Amino acid sequence: MQIARLSVLAAFAIAALVFTGCSDSSNSSASDDSVIEAFVKGKALSASFSDPRLSSMKGIVENEQLRLFVEETSGVIAILDKRSGQIWYSNPPERESDSNAAGVNKDLLSAQMKIDYYNNFGQMNSINSYTDGVVHKQIAFEELQNGVKVSYQFGKDEVSAYDLPKMLSAERFEQLSDKLDNTGKRAIKLAYRLDKETSIYQRNDSVLQGIQLNRAIQAFEDAGYSEEDLEQDMAELNFVQDKPAPTVFRASIEYMLDGDSLVVKVPVSELQYPEEYPVNMISFMNFFGAGGPEQSGSIFVPDGSGALIHFNNGKNKYPAYQQSVFGQDLAMNAIEDGVREQQVRLPVFGMMKEGGAFLGIIEEGASVSTISADIGGRLNSYNYVYPSFYVINKGQLTLNAGGQERSLPMFQENVMSTDYQVRYAFLNGDDASYSGMARYYRDYLQSSNGLPQSDPERNAEDLPFYMQLIGSISTKKHFAGIPYKALEPLTTFEQAKEILEQAKSRNINNIKLKYSGWFNGGLDHEVPDKISVDRAIGGSKGLRNFASYTQSQGISLFPDVALLIANTGDGFDEKNDASRTLRDVPADVYPLNLAINRRDRSKSPSYAISPRLVGKYTEDMLNDFDEYETDGISLRDLADKLNSDFLKNKQIDRAESERLSIQSLKQIHEEGHEIMADGGNAYALPYVTDLTNVPVSNSGFKIEDEAIPFYQMVIHGLIGYTGAPYNLSSFTDERDYVLKSLEYGSGVHFEWIYEPNYKVKDTEYNQLYAVNYELWIDKAAEIYSQINETLKGVRNDPIIGHEKLADGVYKTVYGNGDYVIVNYNEEAVRIDGSTVEAKSYLTGGERS
Repeated sequence: MQIARLSVLAAFAIAALVFTGCSDSSNSSASDDSVIEAFVKGKALSASFSDPRLSSMKGIVENEQLRLFVEETSGVIAILDKRSGQIWYSNPPERESDSNAAGVNKDLLSAQMKIDYYNNFGQMNSINSYTDGVVHKQIAFEELQNGVKVSYQFGKDEVSAYDLPKMLSAERFEQLSDKLDNTGKRAIKLAYRLDKETSIYQRNDSVLQGIQLNRAIQAFEDAGYSEEDLEQDMAELNFVQDKPAPTVFRASIEYMLDGDSLVVKVPVSELQYPEEYPVNMISFMNFFGAGGPEQSGSIFVPDGSGALIHFNNGKNKYPAYQQSVFGQDLAMNAIEDGVREQQVRLPVFGMMKEGGAFLGIIEEGASVSTISADIGGRLNSYNYVYPSFYVINKGQLTLNAGGQERSLPMFQENVMSTDYQVRYAFLNGDDASYSGMARYYRDYLQSSNGLPQSDPERNAEDLPFYMQLIGSISTKKHFAGIPYKALEPLTTFEQAKEILEQAKSRNINNIKLKYSGWFNGGLDHEVPDKISVDRAIGGSKGLRNFASYTQSQGISLFPDVALLIANTGDGFDEKNDASRTLRDVPADVYPLNLAINRRDRSKSPSYAISPRLVGKYTEDMLNDFDEYETDGISLRDLADKLNSDFLKNKQIDRAESERLSIQSLKQIHEEGHEIMADGGNAYALPYVTDLTNVPVSNSGFKIEDEAIPFYQMVIHGLIGYTGAPYNLSSFTDERDYVLKSLEYGSGVHFEWIYEPNYKVKDTEYNQLYAVNYELWIDKAAEIYSQINETLKGVRNDPIIGHEKLADGVYKTVYGNGDYVIVNYNEEAVRIDGSTVEAKSYLTGGERS
């Protein structure tokens, strides 16, 4: 049929699909041939084996542990675990009988991939591999060495009125009509209206639908209308034959077996979409292993320390679970409220149910991913968890003209510079639990250099006591009625020595000291392009002497540095050096007003530093830092935050930002510095020795049922860690703090100043409301004594088990066989014949 070819020929500039990939992040239009290239289904797959339980599927590839099956008509895949006989499906096998799901939600149960994209108005639309691909038989397969690739076309490039010439001369109309029978004559007469003023026939788009469109297309084909005829008519009548870009997308999923795992990959290079419809997000395997309404089990989500969502828990009135991995991107989201939810530190998720469990590990694209989970009874009858990945971000630019506001969508220039890959590891027996998942992930990270190696020389040490001291803060003062900024010393180096001496005299050992507010203008220091130790607390000589003192006393000193956030505008050019949002303004964060839990825009903001400058600041900082010969360095934000930069023509997406942060972490590590870091995102773990402010709970989302120490089980014995400072935490009962530390294997943490608390009152540091060390040091010694006595013998052992024994009662088991049972209840409980007193704990094991 020539008419289809000629319409595409004339419209290739508009109808071109965009081909994107991580090897070349710049968008480029496809050639003419690629536009008109039909979707090729390829050859049928060859079955290598079969199984009577999967009679509609072909066995494609297997290894010693797993078998991969594919159903060609639907794209559904299944994994047979040879070790247990368990079968894991990409889509629920009983989905057709789900009475809770309807419409698109019913279709999604049969989809392996979902794509969210923006239309011309910046509004979100969605397509999926079932409704928009499989239903139209637009699915193709290609065998890989260890698996199979499944390719989809979403949507159809259907014939429309735009496939007919926009205009015809009277002569051309008569020529065509003379070649047609009465049916054809009638078809083109309806399709075109004569403009009597110009004597030109104009296409009548309003009637060209359905059967009338098909008849008109057939008439032009019967009359032999050619590409040469179209070109002649366009030249003669001076018109352009245009056709809107078809809403057609293409994408592929690769399924590969690797040992005990299924590796699923979506290559960005094979994602194709119309330029007019940029893709926002891709999700795949949304219902992999989904638990049904009659099944028991739990979903594991990486919220904070970790959380469980029990199957069919009846919490449908609460929102489904959804969190971005590694927290918010300041270049995308303005933070207005005080953040109360815990951050996702590890790019993992999982599911446990009768017969086995799986752990999902996001291997590529973690920094641009979001993890979602939901229970049965809301949109369908299933319990499920899956990752989604950003492809192109969108912002909103607001214009004001003549009092009228108008919003325009602003899009990220290039697709994300990463593929999207998830490993699904299958666990059986005792390993089919969240403890088993944590053990597996720990081993996985160790085998891939994702964790530091254990240090057997440290076995005899006491548990770390994490002490943070604040040197100075910037305050506003007045002289003769004129305001000026000045440094307020809160803890000089000499005063810090006094605090340390008092701590040691109370048997607080293995002190790891984070010293904040020591250079470039106090706690909210200027960017570290150079280091100038604040004279108000002792200057450079004072720091050298202090470093010498701490070394002689066996105290580890970690001066604190911020590399990603410019906490003050002083000495910082936010116009050129801050990350830009998609609205082309600097990414800023205003101080929090604790009274109303909102950002105070009357104060000066902090700025997200562009990732392109982080390497330079790191190098500049290290050049000056090394002369002070401290044991290590504390990184306030490099392991905690991750931001993009949408500066025009120089955009850095979050995946690239992660790579730049890793380069800085690696540089600091390779120069021999021990690293203490806040937070502890997964990409930082290979380089750190200690972590502060790690999550010791979940966010408490209503849909969640339990908090678990998954994060702690992954790193315990390899990285020292502690939660928020006790004196600034949400704990109101020190017994709960002790129990939480014992359950989670956490060190003790306090944040102090030497000066009285009133020194920070009515400053921009009101959050430091209870930090005078004298009020806390005796209590700190008492808390440390209890926790150290129990945990010092296991501080370098892994946590190999954790379980809930009863409401408020938990057991933690360490690698050497020791265990601790904690009871958070107000009354005593009996466990295995032993009594655990109220708000107390019980220890046991091989060393007890």
